Formats: sequence, C-alpha cells, structure tokens
Amino acid sequence: MNTIDIENVIGINDVEGAIAHLYKHIPPSNAIQNALTFSQQAHHGQFRKSGEAYIVHPVLVASIVANMTGDEAMVIAALLHDVVEDTHIGIDEIARDYGDDVAHLVEGLTKIDTIRDAQLIPSNSDEKLVVSALSFRKMLIASIEDVRVLVVKLCDRLHNMLTLEALAPIKQHRIAEETLVVYAPIASRLGISFLKNLLEDLSFKYLFSEEKQTIDMYFEENFRSINVRLSDFCEKLTKMMLENGFNEDDFEILSRVKHHYSIYLKMQRKGISIDEILDLLAVRILVKKPIDCYRVLGLVHLNFQPLSSRFKDYISIPKENGYQTLHTSVFDSTAIFEVQIRTYEMHKTAELGVAAHWKYKSGGNNPISLDWLHNLQYQNESVEAFYELIKNDLFSEDISVFSPKGKPFTLPRGAVALDFAYAVHTEIGDSAEGCLINKEKASLLNELHNGDIVKITTASKKINRCSWIDAVKTSRAKASMRANCNQRIKAIDTETGMNILSTVLNMDPIRLEELFVQTHLEEQRHRIPSELDLLKETVNRFTQEMGENNRISAFLSRNRFRLKPYVFASLEIYAASSVGDAVFDYCCHPKTGDEIVAFLQQGKAHIHHKMCKNAAGMIDRREPMVFVRWRAQHYFRYHLIISMQSAKGSLADLLTYMAKMGADINSIELGKEKSEHTQYCEMEFQTLEPDINRLRSKLEKKGKIIQFFRTDDAYRSQG
Repeated sequence: MNTIDIENVIGINDVEGAIAHLYKHIPPSNAIQNALTFSQQAHHGQFRKSGEAYIVHPVLVASIVANMTGDEAMVIAALLHDVVEDTHIGIDEIARDYGDDVAHLVEGLTKIDTIRDAQLIPSNSDEKLVVSALSFRKMLIASIEDVRVLVVKLCDRLHNMLTLEALAPIKQHRIAEETLVVYAPIASRLGISFLKNLLEDLSFKYLFSEEKQTIDMYFEENFRSINVRLSDFCEKLTKMMLENGFNEDDFEILSRVKHHYSIYLKMQRKGISIDEILDLLAVRILVKKPIDCYRVLGLVHLNFQPLSSRFKDYISIPKENGYQTLHTSVFDSTAIFEVQIRTYEMHKTAELGVAAHWKYKSGGNNPISLDWLHNLQYQNESVEAFYELIKNDLFSEDISVFSPKGKPFTLPRGAVALDFAYAVHTEIGDSAEGCLINKEKASLLNELHNGDIVKITTASKKINRCSWIDAVKTSRAKASMRANCNQRIKAIDTETGMNILSTVLNMDPIRLEELFVQTHLEEQRHRIPSELDLLKETVNRFTQEMGENNRISAFLSRNRFRLKPYVFASLEIYAASSVGDAVFDYCCHPKTGDEIVAFLQQGKAHIHHKMCKNAAGMIDRREPMVFVRWRAQHYFRYHLIISMQSAKGSLADLLTYMAKMGADINSIELGKEKSEHTQYCEMEFQTLEPDINRLRSKLEKKGKIIQFFRTDDAYRSQG
C-alpha cells in the first residue's frame, strides 16, 4: 500500500469505481463475488452522510485489506463486516455460506463494534478518554485470538478517517480523538507503520488544526530548499554506493519528510519550533541482504559526520513487533538527515507489520500468535491505572529535563521531580529524599518544566511514600511505589497476624513460629488479619498440634480459644477474650473503608490506621491485637469543592441538605470569598451512594461544583 493507492481511494465515491479498485488488488473469486453481491443487497438503499451509497465503504475497506494482505478470508470479512448488524443474517449463516474462518473474523469485528457502542462516551472530558482506554483494552481482549480481526478493523477505521469531512465538527473531533488514542497505537504495536502514520496525520488534522496549519505553512514556504537538500543528499549517497561496489539494481534510496504528527510531537516533547527540529529530513536505503545494511552503515559513517547518540540497531535486536532497521543521523553541509537502512524484506515488514505475514509469507488463513500483544492488557489493571498508562505513554505532551551531567530524560508534561528520580533508576526513586532543580532546593513533588536540570539526593535506605502515588505521573514511578507499598503492607500484615494469634492463644511468638513451621502455614501469615476463615482454621490447627497427645487438653483448648464476634457500629471484631467497646485512636483518624488494625487494651479494641506510625511501634512491641474488619455496609468517600451564594445560612442549608442525603462529613473548610456574592466550600464526606453522577446532580441544586471526585486515601498518614 502506498500514498498513490490511498489517494485513489479518496477519489472513489461510486460503486463501480470501488469494485474496480478492489479487483485491482485481488482476483474476483466466486466467494468474493458472492460476498460482494450479498453485501450490496444488505446495504441496498443505505447512504452515508456524504451522500454516496453505503456499499462503497465496505468495498473500499476490502480493497485496502486486499492490497495489504492478499488474504481472501479477510477481504470477505471486510465486505461483510457491517452486514450482521444491519440485517437479520447471523454468524451461523455466514459460516454456512463462507466458512468458519470468515465467520470467526466477522464475529470478532462485530464484537468490537458492540463493545465500542457500549463503552464510548461522546465527550471532551477526561472521562471520555478513560472509556476510550477501556475500549482499547477490551478490543484487544476480544480480538486477541486472531490478530487479523484488528488488521481489518484498522482498515475500516482508515477509510472512515479518509471520509470524515462529511460529518459534523463535534463528531469529527470525537472520532479523531478515538483514532489517535485507540487505533493508531494498535497499528504501531502491530508494526503497520504506514497505517499508523496515516491514522495519526488524519487525526492530527481534526484535533490540532492550528498546529497542522503552522507545519503546512512551513513546508509551503520551504518547499524548494527542502527538496534541493533531499535531492542533493540522495545524489551523494548514490555516488558513494556506486563507488564502493554496489550496482544500480542492488539498492534503492527513498527520501521523505517526517509525517506531520511526529513533527508536532517532537516540537511538544522538546519545547521547540519546527525550525529547531534537527532530523526533519529522512532518507531510507533499501538493500538486498542484511550484511549489506552494515556495509552501507559503515560507508555512511565514513563519508558523513554521524551523531553518535542517535544510532540504533534494530536488526540485531528487533522491536517486539518484528521491526528491523538500522537508524542513524548524520550531518551533511548545514543539514542533519535521519538515515534508515534496511533490506527489501525488512521494508515490507516495517510498512505492513503483521499483514506482511499473509501477503509475502504464508498467504492466508493461519492466525498467528503474538505473545507480545498481551503486554497491551497491562496485567488486568483497573480502568484508572490503564488510563494513566494510555494517557502518559500514548497521548501526552512530553518535556525534556536533564541530569547535572547533561543527560536528557523525556517525561510527560506535569511530571514531578520524583518521576525524574525513577526515570534515572528505580533504586534512585525508591531512596530519593530531596532534590535540587536548577541548583535550588525543591520538593520532590515540584512539577518539572522543559530544560530543568535536576539533581536527586538519596537516603541510605528505601523510603515508602504511599500517599504520593497519585502525585507522580509516570507509570514507572507509580508501579514501583505501589509495589513498595504492597510489600510494606504485607510485612505489617505478617506481624499483625502473629500478634493476633499470640493474643488468641496466649502464646509466645517463638513458639508460634515453631507451630507455623510444623503446620507448613508460614506463607499464609500475612493473610490472617484480613481472612477470618483462615484465622479460625489456623487456631484449630495449632490447638490440635498442641493437644495431639492429650484429648482432654485438646477439647479444652478448642473451647478456650473459640473466637467470639463483637459488633460496634460499622466494625466487626473477633476475639477469644471479652471486648467491651471499640474506640478510634486520635493519632491517625481512620475513616470508613481505610485499612485498619486493632489493639486490645483494658477490654477495649483501639482502632488505628494500618499505616499509622504509632501502630507500627505497638506492632513491633508485640502488644495484644484482635481481628477487625469493616462491616459489609460499604461507604464511598468523595472530595467536593462547591461555590455557593455568600448569604447568611447558606452553609447550614448545604449541610442540612447533605445530611438528608445520608452524607457523613469528614472535613470541611470555608474558603476565601470568590467575590462579594460567592464563596468556596471544600469538604470530604462519605456516603453509601456509589454513583457519583447521581450525587453530582443532587449537589448542583445547592451551588456550582468546581471539583468533585471519589477519593480512596488509604495511605494518607504515610510519607
């Protein structure tokens, strides 16, 4: 597939032209002709917003698929991909008429559309991007069995983007944003570079029209000088190769300007104008054998001054998606050129990615397994965590900051000094205790800006900062901090489990250690504070072990150590001795839903936050502990900033209204006046209501909501 083919697709808007274009790329077999006839009948009388017959769309999608893959089953699936939704025809009938392989592909495509319709929200808010990220992940999960489904879907999206002008601006923006966040990254991961570049540039046109216009104007104004520089450099390369043993038919040199969206991203990442981009111009040298790539690289470096930091060898170490090319950048006169060197075979793979598997190798019908594609699922992270990765890794503006020695680091815009520490090395991030930004002392949570020079000071040991997980921006920092905090919690739970058992059994911890070894339960100790059944089972096992040679002793032990339940408001406590009350200690103020521990003091259970430093000291001192958990009734916690009328009694009115809603206020602050008529009120509250939108609609009756979100601050006191 090349640019001319795409331009031809753009120019086709009639059925006859679309069919002729399809048959240019694949022979009209009986199965394809039957599918075409069937699709025409199914879409008879249907028209697109542009006014053209709807059938033109699936036929042109099929022609793009045919040109990319030459795979008949994929072409037929492209022709039929909208039929199941638009008619009463089911998958079983498609399997009967076209075979299981086609039915499998159509079913996968239909599933993607169903998920997209269910998940995608037409909105410009971050919430919409969260849903897009979820849609992205679910698409992969739905299609992971056979990557061909994704290839057909990408071709479908490409044709939709080529014909997007017929839609209303708000719809254009939504579809373009979805394409950039969801589909272009899939094309990139599948190694289909021409498709990725097209989807990015087409999206760029609708999402960043002013920036695109700026880049277009630059190329218009500099068209002549750019072409002269490219032509001159290509002539030098050709002469160099002919003088060093290559024949004219041994190689091909292609010249190009980088595609618009990649130029835009580079401008954003480095905070520079288009004039300052060093490697705007690129050439690609194609040769026959891999060894020739290295011969050409040697010639290029001997004849032109290379930028040593810009060399990458993807031939000896290919990318996960199979991409292989040598990358280097060199000076020529006053210009810098990016030079890519690859074989013709590597070029096919680089342009078509997995699609080259069908067109140039096996030729069809064998779904290929791409284990690396599973990486995109990010180990079943939550939607929010997955969105962070999508937003930071695929759809963010970047900044460049530097170490004191001048080494550059690329971080997402909004990153803080602690993100930089983790970018340098995980151990640096884990032990970071302070920083200098541009030689001035600053907080590790200070936001970084383009060009900042950052120096991190470290402690001698790891520092857990669980409350800062939401403050960092990079997935690397978040993942490392979360892992450290989980490790810390597991250690606390292990010691807590020992203390609870020690209290129940009135036993020395050393003897307990022996019993754990005897019963082979060592690996389960950290689960005891949160799993009541396991606690009971462990008590029973230990009492059996202690009374194995004395049945009377065993009987007495089972009754003596039986756990009794105690309920106090929202808490459940289980203990072998009497518990008269449960009180929340003043040092950490745990709120409903927080992770908690309980110490038995004078017949009362004293509740602490699990991460409380005072609690940590008590755990280390082996003070008596009991099993505690929140009752099943689950509260949801929220943070609210609301702007109200600055009138007497307005706050009391709001609080009365919220009390009737069943909200329990945890903290409240009345801010400075916004004007003589309005004032801010900031609060945290908890309620049984899980639906944030329902709450929002109720609260909007009392004022203008400035900020409103769910909060789960389980590690507030740590850090």
